[in-house]
Amino acid sequence: MWALGLLSLAVLGDVACGKPVYTGDKVQSRTPYAVKDSYDVPAKWTREGPAPEDHHITLSIGLKQSRFGDLEKQLMEVSDPDHPRYGQHLTPEEVSKYIRPTEEASDDVHEWLSDNGVDLDTLSHTQAGDWITVRLPVKQVEQLLDTEYSVYKHDEDGTRMVRAPEWSLPRHLHGHVDAIQPTNSFSRPSKLSKPNMKRSSTLKPVSKAEGALRVPLGTPGVQHPTVSQVCNTSLVTPLCLRTLYGTVDYVPQVPGQNQIALCNYLNETNNRSDVSIFLQNFRPDAAGAGQQFTIDIIANGQNQQTPLSATQLGNGQDIEGNLDAETILGISYPTPLTAYNTGGSPDFIPDVNTPTDTNEPYLTWITFVEGQSSVPQVISTSYDDDEQTVPPSFAARVCQEFAKFGVQGHTLLFASGDSGVGPTGGCTSNNGTNATAFIPEFPSTCPYITSVGATKNFAPEVAAFDSSNNFASGGGFSNYFARPYYQNTTVPQYIASLNGEYAGLFNASGRGYPDISAQGQRFAVVYDGEVISVDGTSAATPAASAVLSLVNDALIAAGKSPLGFFNPLLYKTAYAGFNDITSGSAIGCGTNGFAAKAGWDPVTGFGTPNFPKILSILGVPTNSSSTT
Repeated sequence: MWALGLLSLAVLGDVACGKPVYTGDKVQSRTPYAVKDSYDVPAKWTREGPAPEDHHITLSIGLKQSRFGDLEKQLMEVSDPDHPRYGQHLTPEEVSKYIRPTEEASDDVHEWLSDNGVDLDTLSHTQAGDWITVRLPVKQVEQLLDTEYSVYKHDEDGTRMVRAPEWSLPRHLHGHVDAIQPTNSFSRPSKLSKPNMKRSSTLKPVSKAEGALRVPLGTPGVQHPTVSQVCNTSLVTPLCLRTLYGTVDYVPQVPGQNQIALCNYLNETNNRSDVSIFLQNFRPDAAGAGQQFTIDIIANGQNQQTPLSATQLGNGQDIEGNLDAETILGISYPTPLTAYNTGGSPDFIPDVNTPTDTNEPYLTWITFVEGQSSVPQVISTSYDDDEQTVPPSFAARVCQEFAKFGVQGHTLLFASGDSGVGPTGGCTSNNGTNATAFIPEFPSTCPYITSVGATKNFAPEVAAFDSSNNFASGGGFSNYFARPYYQNTTVPQYIASLNGEYAGLFNASGRGYPDISAQGQRFAVVYDGEVISVDGTSAATPAASAVLSLVNDALIAAGKSPLGFFNPLLYKTAYAGFNDITSGSAIGCGTNGFAAKAGWDPVTGFGTPNFPKILSILGVPTNSSSTT
């Protein structure tokens, strides 16, 4: 069993540094307080002053999952195509027995909360009891964790957060609690898309897109178009993607049994009007889907369907959301789509107590989805952040949460980042040395998800790079997570091929990413009724997700289990169903970054999907019929 393989841990102090200071009627610690977790404030964050005492925080307490090692073993068995239990995914009830905290852990944590003035009736629990959530004022949280919260401001964009770089617990709770947030995590999931053109009066309405932008929407009289007939590097359309990756003639057989989802954060949503216009023009048979897909609101997530204000348009609000929905529906229709709109923006505005302030959005989403009776088999997420903005202990726990999805038969795909090996001018380690280093992206570095890089061009496809906006497909190696076993036969070969190049700038024993890739440059997007083009691994991720969702459709129709956690299958056999990318590189940090090479590489993974080949490897028929 390879386990999480966490390579570096935040320092866990063992010196008594405090005591319960709650001044209510009942105070009990049982053991002295000691530092549980400490993490340096990332670069570009500046402390402005103490957090207001009456500012409220929604505190999430992650209790140690009693049998996660056994759950991980189950995950590997049901995901390994050579194992007799392959495809025998667990039910939520079966997962619960592995992650439920011990009775001692649960009792001790609840006793600690009660003894420090927390009303147990105000607590919320996940189904398995491994997360406890409670909303408290900063003053009480500071007493509870023997810490001090401050307001921190991002030097570049002015975002503010309320955070505490170091926090403590009574010693007897250290083994019972994995993580508590928000404390020292400065993660801000970023939208991984970059518009190629500013909105202006020169942009043509979508109804004139075919002529104005010279986008081939089809070839009259040709039933089975070729890539050269329907693809144009100036604007990538669903017909191009379906033709390029071989899904254009596939007719989904079990829509409803098979489903797909996307995740929206940062006040993004999917504008139904724009999505409908996009489909009317680029996937006419799917036109009605723009008004039919499901939008689930989580923690006061945004779902503005009225026209955007000038400020919102200027900020590009909903470009990401429109891109994701339009791309997925344009490829996988009529597979039902669910959009999860998660609130909990981390921004803090002084003197305003916003109820969702300081939440960790990934955790908020996880907690909601785990409580649903039905969850789509493929879930696409176009958001990422620097791994070093997340404390190792919390990154490990979030990664464990993702493992729970895989063992139940869900495939999670995350964008690999848009800055190659790291943003130029921002390639500095956060370990106290301020050394120059490549900057990996999380959650792409989690070994339990599938990370997606980006390509461009068609004959052949190459690693994506756009000098006009410095977009470069992200890739690299984790500083937190060890190389998972399924990469042991591929990643070392790539590292050996470097012959020492970039030594010291990356962790050669870390989990490599991305795993696969797809087109990610010059995507057609309808935004505010007009066509723009967008770059990003956030375009590649919904495209790859839609193709894998159609793979699931064929599997389910053939009486087989869905893909679930895809990586063990991918690295063992399914890589042969992907188009190898051998040109381009993950440009970043003032370097050319990692180059694409034959086989797996940390810029395009194993390459882009070839739908018919994947189905052939899996032993299922395509059931093809022209749908163009």
